[in-house]
Amino acid sequence: MRATDNQGSFLNRISIRRNQVVSMDGNHEQELEDLELFQKHVADRFSELLSSTSDDDSLLSIAWLRKLLDVFLCCEAEFKAVLLMARDPSQISKPPLDRLVPEFLDRVVKALDVCNAVSQGVESVCHYQKLAEIAVSALEQRPIGDGQVRRAKKALNSLMLTLEDKEGSTHKTAERTWSFGRRGASSNKDRSTAGNFRSLSWTMSKGWSAAKQIQAMSANLVAPRGGESSGLALPVYIMSTIMVFVMWALVAAIPCQERTGLPTHFPVPRQLGWAQSMIVLQDRIAEEWKKKKEKNKLAGLLEETQRLERLGQSLIEFSDSFQFPGDADRLEEVAAQVGELAETCKKMEEGLVPLQQQIREVFHRVVRSRTEVLDVLDQGGKMSAPIM
Repeated sequence: MRATDNQGSFLNRISIRRNQVVSMDGNHEQELEDLELFQKHVADRFSELLSSTSDDDSLLSIAWLRKLLDVFLCCEAEFKAVLLMARDPSQISKPPLDRLVPEFLDRVVKALDVCNAVSQGVESVCHYQKLAEIAVSALEQRPIGDGQVRRAKKALNSLMLTLEDKEGSTHKTAERTWSFGRRGASSNKDRSTAGNFRSLSWTMSKGWSAAKQIQAMSANLVAPRGGESSGLALPVYIMSTIMVFVMWALVAAIPCQERTGLPTHFPVPRQLGWAQSMIVLQDRIAEEWKKKKEKNKLAGLLEETQRLERLGQSLIEFSDSFQFPGDADRLEEVAAQVGELAETCKKMEEGLVPLQQQIREVFHRVVRSRTEVLDVLDQGGKMSAPIM
């Protein structure tokens, strides 16, 4: 994959520079070049992601979400290299990074909770798939009789009722163990608990809200201005924006607890070259969300889920009016719909587990990166402390 090749070259370049002795002016020029290259890679990856929506993978399909998470992981690795590699630790302990980096780490904490909620949402989608498979199994029988139709109708009614559970209420009754403390993004306690993460199995507290979490992540998201726009404040802003966008898209696509009030936009200046494709994707996702909200159908924008909803409703209508042996033309139409439903179930069977694994990978990657940044902050603090 070209993006991966670019990433490897970029990371190797920064790693080599770590061991080179260069003048301060030369080092500054190299850093500016690295920042430009990082922005170019972000722009290229999101441009490819946008173009893929007109090819084989529909927007917010399982396959597209997997590509989105791949983009996030590639960008995160390069961001960490720009911020930490070949870097004097005291640099990220000085203004404006002494403020921006803790804010970024706080977004990371919130992103971990979103990963937990989305992972549970994927389990709900797996349940949708199983119900749809029961209906497919029944309606594929030949000839179709009253018994098969009743069995399919029961499964489809259960599916539709489950899809109407818009806010993931099946998860609201359980309490959760928090991933990190709610406050104190750089505390020693946070760092000591980082090694305790082994799974995303805990559930969310009753008062937890995916919409509020996304709102909080985007609250202080302000593009750097003036001299800050050419320094390390820029990659921190870029990675924060990518993180908010990815978590927002996941919440919009997959059933999560309490999505009422989910923002349809977060501020990204339209003049930023690296953000153009991301802005287009944000606009398209927001438009789809508004359409679903108007219809009061917010089980999620996942393309496969929407297809289950559409096909399921049509097949329920068929079952309501079915009389054996059935109209030949209608049976032919139903057979085509059952075939489409079976194909959708197959895509879900093949893609949901890898998607959940990628969400876990994102979770554990940002946990490790957060710990590394905290360690560098500690080093920088010690270097800048006055000698007594």
